[in-house]
Amino acid sequence: MAVAGVAAAAFVAIAASACGTSTTPTSATPAAPQMTVAADAAKVHFASADSATITPGVQTYTGDAQCTTNYVFVDKSGNVYLGQAAHCSGTGKDTETNGCHNNSLPIGTVVTFNKGGNPITGVGRQLGAGTLVYNSWLTMRQKGETDQNTCNFNDLALIKVNPDDVGKVNPSIPFWGGPTGIATDGTTPDTKIYSYGSSSLKFGFKKLSKQHGVSKADQPADNGWSHIVEMRFPGIPGDSGSAYLDAQGRALGVLSTIGLALPPLNNIGDISHELQYARANSGIDGLQLVLGTAPFKGK
Repeated sequence: MAVAGVAAAAFVAIAASACGTSTTPTSATPAAPQMTVAADAAKVHFASADSATITPGVQTYTGDAQCTTNYVFVDKSGNVYLGQAAHCSGTGKDTETNGCHNNSLPIGTVVTFNKGGNPITGVGRQLGAGTLVYNSWLTMRQKGETDQNTCNFNDLALIKVNPDDVGKVNPSIPFWGGPTGIATDGTTPDTKIYSYGSSSLKFGFKKLSKQHGVSKADQPADNGWSHIVEMRFPGIPGDSGSAYLDAQGRALGVLSTIGLALPPLNNIGDISHELQYARANSGIDGLQLVLGTAPFKGK
């Protein structure tokens, strides 16, 4: 669901992508409290929510693919990362979503943070830049991952923010605030869900960026790795990677695919599973998701 070139996109039927074929235990273990950290407890001086220009919900450009950032992360050394979907740097066809079978641009690829990009005027204004340091697709291929739920739904990449740009970063989700924590217990049907996506196909219309809706029933066979949501304005190509919050403002997941059914449904990868996998396999010491400084304002 990255926007490549002008308007190419991955549209994947939820029925096909949201049900793993394995019922074996996942490679991730239940989330622990140390998976998150308050912004004022991190070894970083973040910008205020009002002054920051690099936050969850900004556009990224990886090669010619445009996506949206999800959450801010830090490590034990005080480095700062923004997340995006692993498939944003994918090199296969737009419909290829199994990370164990598909490749990605290499670690070290430069990723830019932008504002105002659209298919007519180009990438817009660059706000900063970083380097791809973790991609779940590359990691799963390298370690020979075989669990089908992990292969199908583990769709997280981390961009290490350039040191000169760290002072522009704040971890709060635009408009909604939060995250207030990380959800580890999935969703129940009709739970309120909130998101913010910056697809270049929206041409900067903020009313289309702030999204809210409800969760649908989780598929038991997915073992908690994915959730299906129905949003008032569904995520579209270019929104890929954007953050989803539950009714309590907790980080729930990362936008991965859009379904072909009516009404349109989005499939999001579970961030507690994805982060636990990254903590175990990325080589980044002390990786944590940073909580927002702005209060959660979900209705």
